[in-house]
Amino acid sequence: MTFLSVFLGGGIGALLRFAISSLISAPLATFLVNIAGSFIIGFLYVYFIDKPSISPVLKFALTAGFCGGLTTFSTFSLEVFKMLANQQFFHAFIYTILSIIVCLIAVTIGVYCAKII
Repeated sequence: MTFLSVFLGGGIGALLRFAISSLISAPLATFLVNIAGSFIIGFLYVYFIDKPSISPVLKFALTAGFCGGLTTFSTFSLEVFKMLANQQFFHAFIYTILSIIVCLIAVTIGVYCAKII
């Protein structure tokens, strides 16, 4: 059952990522879904700690499934590779640094938000 829940959660996350990518151009779309996914997984991490009654199947569907399908490290890596290949070194550096820092901040904010609920 856990495998099915991760599969379904991942499919929903991937469809949402695709929809966002259809509306917003890369690399901004990738940057935004990675921030959102980082916030969501940080929030859920803390939220689930205090809720042992929530099914592990649902926990995996939302974290490994939905957040995993929504966020896009492979796409991020390809976008950085393309920037480097096109000698856009400054853009590649800024995009990489901002992605790491802002997504880490998003996880922290998600954790904080879950703690105050």
